Amino acid sequence: MTSGPRISFAECSARERIQRLFDAGSFHEWLPPAARVMSPHLAQLGVPAAFDDGVAVGRARLDGRGVFVAAQEGAFMGGGVGEVHGAKLVGLFKRALRDRPAAVLLLAESGGVRLHEANAGLIAVSEVMRALLDTRAAGIPVVVLIGGSNGCFGGMGIVARCADHLIISDIGRLAMSGPEVIEASHGVEEFDSRDRALVWRTTGGKHRYLEGDADQLVADDVQAFRTAAVAALSAHRPLTLAALQAEHAMLAQRLHAAEGIDDAVALWHQQGIANAAQVLDMDAAGVRALRPALAEPEGAA
Repeated sequence: MTSGPRISFAECSARERIQRLFDAGSFHEWLPPAARVMSPHLAQLGVPAAFDDGVAVGRARLDGRGVFVAAQEGAFMGGGVGEVHGAKLVGLFKRALRDRPAAVLLLAESGGVRLHEANAGLIAVSEVMRALLDTRAAGIPVVVLIGGSNGCFGGMGIVARCADHLIISDIGRLAMSGPEVIEASHGVEEFDSRDRALVWRTTGGKHRYLEGDADQLVADDVQAFRTAAVAALSAHRPLTLAALQAEHAMLAQRLHAAEGIDDAVALWHQQGIANAAQVLDMDAAGVRALRPALAEPEGAA
């Protein structure tokens, strides 16, 4: 793939992202739409279904190296995970254990569990996490890319943070609970989902990168994601008890440091970013330049 005009990653569909991100003509899809493997539940509820249940899985090549890939389609039910959607992701990871690709790449765009299949979706997400961690334990890197307009929330937000390496765009979003969910649960005083600036500085890619939740921050550009993904192909981190204990210690330190702080700008300022109020107006390169001044979380790339 050669460089060309900038193409928005967020505006591409799942299959367009695959087509543009990986080596030309190298993607082979398993269970494509023609196979008509669909959710058994949506029709019973009178809800339109998709022939691929909102996720494309298969093998491809990235810079000449064989990889496995899954891409969630945010335009179908917000990329929500149901029984079949989750089973396809689990199957991808289990096949990776057998075939041992150079890496597994997950192009995540999801609001979390599909509410129409709540129990089945919750079980599916737990199985995806287990399969992902089994893949990592086998020494196969798992790389997550987040840049879709829906972001990555709910159970898929947890799945994303289980990976070896996370790449996010400056307009990507990552969190456990979405803004509307927080507001519905705790009230608008806790989190006003209509305050878009608050939403972006709390869940946005820039904040996630500065806090160490993402390893690479890129612009909303397919080529930028490809370059970052190639660099991450060998980003395996040992999945050991010592590594998990170190991460827990880091998270405890972060929680203590943030005590009494109720806004990301104040947190950035506390971390030594003098121009913290300007972070949201910076491009990805400007934000990346801030991170060397921050203390990197243990184990971060």
